Amino acid sequence: MPIKKTPAKKVASKAVTKKVNSKEDSGTPLSVVIRRRIEAQKARFHANDNISAFIKPGELEGLVDEVAEKMQAVLESLVIDTENDHNTQNTSRRVAKMYVQEVFNGRYVDQPTLTKFPNVSRLNELMIIGPITVRSACSHHLCPIMGRIWIGVLPSKESALIGLSKYSRLTEWVMCRPQIQEEAVVELADMLEKKIKPIGVAVVMDADHFCMQWRGVKDRDSKMINSVMRGAFLKDSNLRREFLALIDRK
Repeated sequence: MPIKKTPAKKVASKAVTKKVNSKEDSGTPLSVVIRRRIEAQKARFHANDNISAFIKPGELEGLVDEVAEKMQAVLESLVIDTENDHNTQNTSRRVAKMYVQEVFNGRYVDQPTLTKFPNVSRLNELMIIGPITVRSACSHHLCPIMGRIWIGVLPSKESALIGLSKYSRLTEWVMCRPQIQEEAVVELADMLEKKIKPIGVAVVMDADHFCMQWRGVKDRDSKMINSVMRGAFLKDSNLRREFLALIDRK
């Protein structure tokens, strides 16, 4: 008895229907699913943006799997014999975990909790935190940016205060993304202003850029130093000089 075959067109039609009816089709790459959620909210997802609001619990592990698969293709395109080279057999997964869970982790996890305390003693003296170690990456070449940050805060009597370790945690969260130094320092200053509401805030960053030292001009002595001054630090030249003189000693 001849086997009855389903017409090819009908099979294709069913497959299309299934894909359209599924909100987040299981066959779609996870990165595409996350991208669609972001685009549906008309949100931005540049290299230095945090997209944790669009990632569901457990999905970071799936993202590591996807990045590892694509990184394997990159290694193969670089003509590296990962099958027989014992040093690179698991490199694709190591790199994927490094990007998602470590060096770009500030894109994928929520902002650290910042416990705030009332300024009971009504402090209004200059506070300096630093140097805080910075590890970031240039969004142009994904080369490391390694450096230090100093934060100056002049609280008002009404300002909130946060624990010293929170400055480091917030700095790390902002810096663990591909970006350019100029934008990173501004973003950190914005967050501190919003959270603490001080009279003034200052941020200075001094960093080595491997996109200049490792490639390109290969100038190992070049650094980039930039600063952001807000409120009293911008208006009061004496306060600004005091801050810069004190961090120069460290």
